[in-house]
Amino acid sequence: MRAPGTPWARFSAWLECVCVVTFDLELGQALELVYPSDFQLTDKEKSSICYLSFPDSHSGCLGDTQFSFRIRQCGGQRRPGHAGEKHGDSGAPASLQREPAHYFGYVYFRQVKDSSVKRGYFQKSLVLLSRLPFVRLFQALLGLVAPEFFDKLAPCLEAVCNEIDQWPAPAPGRTLSLPVMGVVLQTLLPAPVVLPSVHELDLFRCFRPVLAHVQLLWELMLLGEPLLVLAPSPAVSSEMVLALTSCLQPLKFCCDYRPYFTIHDSEFKEFTTRTQAPPNVVLGVTNPFFIKTLQHWPHILRVGEPKTSGDLPKQVKLKKPSRLKTLDTKPGLYTAYTAHLHRDKALFRRLLKGLQKKRPSDVQTAVLRRHLLELTQSFIIPLEHYMASLMPLQKGIVPWKTPPQIRPFRQDDFLQSLERSGPQLTCVLKGDWLGLYRRFFKSPHFDGWYRQRRREMAQKLEALHLEAICEANIELWMKDKSEVEVVDLILKLRERLVRAQGHQLPVKEATLKRARLYIDTAIGSLPKDLQAVLCPP
Repeated sequence: MRAPGTPWARFSAWLECVCVVTFDLELGQALELVYPSDFQLTDKEKSSICYLSFPDSHSGCLGDTQFSFRIRQCGGQRRPGHAGEKHGDSGAPASLQREPAHYFGYVYFRQVKDSSVKRGYFQKSLVLLSRLPFVRLFQALLGLVAPEFFDKLAPCLEAVCNEIDQWPAPAPGRTLSLPVMGVVLQTLLPAPVVLPSVHELDLFRCFRPVLAHVQLLWELMLLGEPLLVLAPSPAVSSEMVLALTSCLQPLKFCCDYRPYFTIHDSEFKEFTTRTQAPPNVVLGVTNPFFIKTLQHWPHILRVGEPKTSGDLPKQVKLKKPSRLKTLDTKPGLYTAYTAHLHRDKALFRRLLKGLQKKRPSDVQTAVLRRHLLELTQSFIIPLEHYMASLMPLQKGIVPWKTPPQIRPFRQDDFLQSLERSGPQLTCVLKGDWLGLYRRFFKSPHFDGWYRQRRREMAQKLEALHLEAICEANIELWMKDKSEVEVVDLILKLRERLVRAQGHQLPVKEATLKRARLYIDTAIGSLPKDLQAVLCPP
């Protein structure tokens, strides 16, 4: 049973709602069911979900297929989550935190011949709507639930939602057992269904046709360049887009991305206008019409059907955008971009050798992911070192004075620091690292990284200042202070306590206890009428 007074609190820590989209002869794609039924979606969101839950008509997906999409939230009232939801994000990597302004849609689509239906086909999609980018988990969940749902329909869905409402919160760093339909989904530990993680894709399978260009694609992602991915199906489109946006880990992907996008999307005009530069977005599509519409985009990747076995598939060729022909374009990466870094040929040979030796795909994925992780870390570490040097020294933090400011980030100073502490210390790849950093400074990823680091440093500075106050002698300080100054200190300490208790300041529990004691001491030194105002009964 659900806890009284908190309807769907645990459920909403994982999912916003579950949708069923069906094909109606009069309406086309239509929303048949939303569960829980009180979840509010705007008309714009409903329309987007309907169109994005079915493959484009020319994809011809018979049988069962899974894919995902991402849409912007268009107003509406969000169901309030449980109390631990906000804190649940605090320990998670930035790339795995819930999205406040977007919904992820995880789709299981079935299209099979059915003579009892006028059109001759059964066409239906089960969609999980969430703010969490847990692709692997929700695909596994759909793999269990959808086939059962298509047989038994609504009653099965209600039972599954009630089970999810019993799940523990998605707390980072914990191994979770998630029971559903007689199976326990469990991450990290052996179980009936084992998921190594909640989010990681089979990166090697996704990147097989573009292995020769993985580093170039990594650079395009790092710089937040607009990229159109044209694939034969929503499954291939969404996997390729998600693989591309995940290759910057641990750096958070700060640009927009749409794993599957159609001409019916409410943002179609916004993304396809020629009156301004293409937006910083990775767009996954299946309709060749987009090649004609987005010919002005600087980078277009066309991929074919994935190969699951045998030798390395034919690598897509690097072609100039001028070779882009309307609608009949062959697989290839169409771009005028020249990579700043030299290609790691040793990685390519290692993966090719793994294929020849029939090395399991998850091992190949681990090799590829480690390479991309080390590449990103080699790029980010010099930025982290320089950023740390902008932090005021701890000895400059005095209890009763405003703490010193974090020094500004000066790009030229950073570039000069690369001679002694650049990526060459951790990465063997040669190339124009300086040119790559210069372009990175203009990207949304630099802005996102810098804002996050500066916020963390400001919180650390505030925490160190609070510690300095709590280590000082407050009674000695109060001796020659006016009532206004004492009240001002009380209010500031209270504000910091609230922030620290909300996990916004990295402060030890002993410091918090001392701060509470200081507040009581300071209040006790004031006249009774002021005490009554500061501590009402």
